[in-house]
Amino acid sequence: MNAVCPACGVPVVPGYVRCPKCHAGLPPAGRTKRTTADPGGTALAQRGFPISAVLVAVGVAAAIFLVFGLRRSAAPSAEEPTALPGPVEAVAVHRPAPAIAAPLAVPAAEPARAEPREPDRRAAAAELEVTLRRQRLWGRAEITGQRIDVRSGSCADKAMPPAIDGARAVLHGAGLTRLRCLEQSGAVVFERDL
Repeated sequence: MNAVCPACGVPVVPGYVRCPKCHAGLPPAGRTKRTTADPGGTALAQRGFPISAVLVAVGVAAAIFLVFGLRRSAAPSAEEPTALPGPVEAVAVHRPAPAIAAPLAVPAAEPARAEPREPDRRAAAAELEVTLRRQRLWGRAEITGQRIDVRSGSCADKAMPPAIDGARAVLHGAGLTRLRCLEQSGAVVFERDL
């Protein structure tokens, strides 16, 4: 059963509210049943405010308040004044004079022992690392006895020997006598005296 648009006469399939050609309103097709109920999408019954849950929470809070409140009021606090005994008499305290101690005898200075030169060596190694970093040769220095090992990927670089020569005096002054330059893999590229 097709409806006909009253404005333009075009046949329209039932279910359209407006004509697809002229957009004029179409009369309703037959009797339609209208409901006033909400066409919502849930099947569960609506519930009200959970009063019982609120009452339980208030009851628990009141019980906790009462337990701790009564416990605090039952125990005497240190701040509460207590009855003082009668007047207190002043007592003179006699303190003996402190004894003067004899000065301690300072032992004679021991002859100076040779201090380990480890801090000097570490400072020299750190200075060598700074020198290499400035020239972008990037290396790590490790001290092994009187030898210093430089681990760098730039050991074969032509700028490495002049950089080491620049720090040679500091390294030799710290007691280091030998230098090895190692690749990152551990292979020795060169070894020399300082």
